[in-house]
Amino acid sequence: MRCFNLASAALAAATLAGCAGHSAHHHPTMQGAMDGRAHGSMHSGMHAAMHANPAPATAPARVSASTPTLSSGYKKVAAAPNARLYFVNLANGQTVSNPVRVVFGLSGMGVAPAGVEKEGTGHHHLLVDVAEWDANAPLPANDNFRHFGLGQTETSLTLAPGMHTLQLVLGDQNHIPHHPVVASERITITVK
Repeated sequence: MRCFNLASAALAAATLAGCAGHSAHHHPTMQGAMDGRAHGSMHSGMHAAMHANPAPATAPARVSASTPTLSSGYKKVAAAPNARLYFVNLANGQTVSNPVRVVFGLSGMGVAPAGVEKEGTGHHHLLVDVAEWDANAPLPANDNFRHFGLGQTETSLTLAPGMHTLQLVLGDQNHIPHHPVVASERITITVK
């Protein structure tokens, strides 16, 4: 029994080391063991266990109900049923220093640059201090709605000291949220 526990601990340590915030294709030793989707699910579960946080949940943003077709006739891109968007390195209630590194986690779908229409993909948008947004319109581009249309999966921000809310939203090739919407929980961080 002792050998089993040591082997399990070694496997867990190796897995955690491999889950440093990247998908399986960045880890050649893990590539054959799992695909990016399984890695994302396993990583997010381990991330949650490692970052258990007693901070109360941040109130969700007010978001319009997503419709499959816009009034203009534009058919929204369908999201994978198991798609999940999350923060890899930040948790609700966390205190951080500038520059604030934000790593985007996505499982169940892939990342493609804006303007590229490819099934099962989208690109990231980071909402900073946004309490309300429209799920049936292109996300605006400004200091509160930050676009990562080149397919980036992380960024560094300089934020004023104090509390800020962050939320990730996946957008299609035209910056319109998928149907159904793929968004992370809205979290609050404090910048020192």
